[in-house]
Amino acid sequence: MATQNLEYLIKNFGSFIDLNKKSLTLSLASIAFNPTAWNIVARNEYKNKTITRMFGGNTRYGCYFLAILIFSFGILRDNLYHQALLEQPRYPMLPKEYATIVPAILFGLGQLFVVTSTWQLGVTGTFLGDYFGILMDHRVEGFPFNVLRDPMYVGSTMCFLATALWLERPVGLLVTAYVYIVYLLALRFEGPFTDMIYSKRAEAEKAKLL
Repeated sequence: MATQNLEYLIKNFGSFIDLNKKSLTLSLASIAFNPTAWNIVARNEYKNKTITRMFGGNTRYGCYFLAILIFSFGILRDNLYHQALLEQPRYPMLPKEYATIVPAILFGLGQLFVVTSTWQLGVTGTFLGDYFGILMDHRVEGFPFNVLRDPMYVGSTMCFLATALWLERPVGLLVTAYVYIVYLLALRFEGPFTDMIYSKRAEAEKAKLL
């Protein structure tokens, strides 16, 4: 029975996607907006110190302000995704005996990666503090960074997948793949720029010793 359901889902996947729903378009837009906007804002902060100047030159207050924005828009993104799925066609993607446990485990692991990443990095480390000049003293190597290179992005993607499976909305699988691609693209811009920031600090420290 489970095999038949899977075959039916694969053959008729397109019928479980309603592109006429504005909620789906809005959800996809919010998913792309978040990492794109924060990378642009952070780079501008590094070059022009726009947010820092708003807070009288206090870099930590500026970073905390950006952290509140990122966190708030993240909640909005998740709510838009949830609403979009509810307005899409429903179809069970897992056998009945796994329909609850699998998404629950996925979501739990995803949240574990996200929460422990935040704990290890702290507020400034998590929310682009290095663009404000708030650099970490050393590379974080504890869990979950000892098992995943980008645990926060992986954990977030897992939560998107878990939600799709829990609500039994096949379109959520497509959105999850989209989320992962957006994150990969964001990392292509974020990673090298962050490396450059730390490389400049290392060069400055080396120059002081000469």
